[in-house]
Amino acid sequence: MQLTGKTALITGSTSGIGLGIAQVLAEAGADILLNGFGDPAPALEQIAACGVRVAHHPADLAQPAQIAELFAWAGEHGGVDILLNNAGIQHVAPVEQFPPQAWDSILAINLSAVFHCTRLALPGMRERGWGRIINIASVHGLVGSLGKAAYVAAKHGVIGLSKVVGLETATSNVTCNALCPGFVLTPLVQRQIDQRITEGVDSQQAQQQLLAEKQPSGAFVTPRQLGELALFLCSEAGAQVRGAAWNVDGGWLAQ
Repeated sequence: MQLTGKTALITGSTSGIGLGIAQVLAEAGADILLNGFGDPAPALEQIAACGVRVAHHPADLAQPAQIAELFAWAGEHGGVDILLNNAGIQHVAPVEQFPPQAWDSILAINLSAVFHCTRLALPGMRERGWGRIINIASVHGLVGSLGKAAYVAAKHGVIGLSKVVGLETATSNVTCNALCPGFVLTPLVQRQIDQRITEGVDSQQAQQQLLAEKQPSGAFVTPRQLGELALFLCSEAGAQVRGAAWNVDGGWLAQ
């Protein structure tokens, strides 16, 4: 699959899943627009080494006005052919102890930002006659887990939104789908591992304990695996995958 001449905007892409997907798409020839709060310099250098154009915008996706600024900036860089909604945050607490501010922030970044980015990307995609919207949901968009009320609610919402957009674009060359990874070794997951490290339990054992609870493969999903699946969805082979919630979870949902 070659994406030469296409431009991909990937939110939350200065590290982790977003950067891994950016790398795969850049290797296929896509120009890359990065977004995120992290230091962009290493990511910019990494993607530029693929021989494509790359730029970074620090928009706070919790702020709709800044999302509008992000898309105006993207228009100056050729527009958005491929939208990867990846940015996300997490907070873990029982519902009755869940801070309302944390709930609002998670819904704003994990769900509302997906809506705002999608609504701003669609007109250009329709005008150009081609587009791909790929939402990084989660296995938690399909099942629940203790203490993750806001995250689970938001990711379920992302899958529902992906289905609606998939239907609304069904007769066009624009598609919308959600990828639902299980555990990926990101900073969010690393914090869960760190909480398990105690005297007599090292990092490797803590990783194995975490995976054993949910992910039968005993291995983390990698950002590159998600990137390769995103690349497939951008190909002609993926043109009739519409409104799907594609779990990549090491067998989590097969149990």
